Amino acid sequence: MTEPTKVTGRRYRAVIISIIIAALGYTAFSLWAGWEEVSKAFVEVGITGIVIVVVLVLINYLLRFIRWQKYLAIFGHKLPFWDHLRIYLAGFALTTTPGKAGEALRSFLLEPYGVPFKHSLAAFLSERLADLIAILLLSFIGLSQYPAARPLIIVSVFLIIIALLALSNSKLLNKLLAKLAKRRGKFVNLLSQLCHILLEAQQCHKLNVIVTATILSILAWGAEAVAFYFILQWMGAEVSLSFAIFIYALSMLAGALSFMPGGLGGAEAVMIALLILKGMTSAEAVAATLLIRFATLWFAVGLGISVLLIKITKPNG
Repeated sequence: MTEPTKVTGRRYRAVIISIIIAALGYTAFSLWAGWEEVSKAFVEVGITGIVIVVVLVLINYLLRFIRWQKYLAIFGHKLPFWDHLRIYLAGFALTTTPGKAGEALRSFLLEPYGVPFKHSLAAFLSERLADLIAILLLSFIGLSQYPAARPLIIVSVFLIIIALLALSNSKLLNKLLAKLAKRRGKFVNLLSQLCHILLEAQQCHKLNVIVTATILSILAWGAEAVAFYFILQWMGAEVSLSFAIFIYALSMLAGALSFMPGGLGGAEAVMIALLILKGMTSAEAVAATLLIRFATLWFAVGLGISVLLIKITKPNG
């Protein structure tokens, strides 16, 4: 038998606050762009177009969920498919938190299933890193058409290399743990927990796992990039598939590096600027940006909230 797991207290407030802040930002953004242009973009895409975009976005979620299952399987955890899927989707309710950190909400929902926080958080960090690697690789498509993006790409490569080196250096992490063990304090405890999580995450970064995760990630984010390309085509923009993928990947990369809630601000600014560069008017560029972000970011948030409102189950006893 199963019973509902409710999101209450601080977790519930975090969901509400993050969504309100992001929603206010998007409302202001939409008003600035003009509802008429945004409405026109929806009409141009049409019902069939919206369905196609949603399907591609759902493919993104499905592939990322498969990757997530593989991460947890490495730690020996296998959950009932539908329960696990609901838990994974519930994490999207907090996509609008900085760096999508709020998606770690699923750690609280997985804990009743016997998945310790150190395992789910190790999988979560591995997931974020896999996303960054995939988006970075996708950004190389079309980079030759906009060389000015190279500094951002170089910074991203540098950060990913540092992250991978930190994850693979067990000796360094254990030394740090030994030093932290001699000290006390909340910050020291936090660092110690982070070191333990990083040590656990090393199991998710063996070569064969990284290759599989990267392939799934590229396919997942590539699906959303193709959805963006379709939107641009339906709006009459003269943008090639390669450059559409580049624009989408680079904007997601900028959003991730900005560490703003849901990449708000950074992602949109890059996307709009590049679309204007390709000949779209500022109003059209903003409308296209809002449309793809509604279909990806806000659809994810809505889906996550819907799952939380319906029911997340946990085993009795």
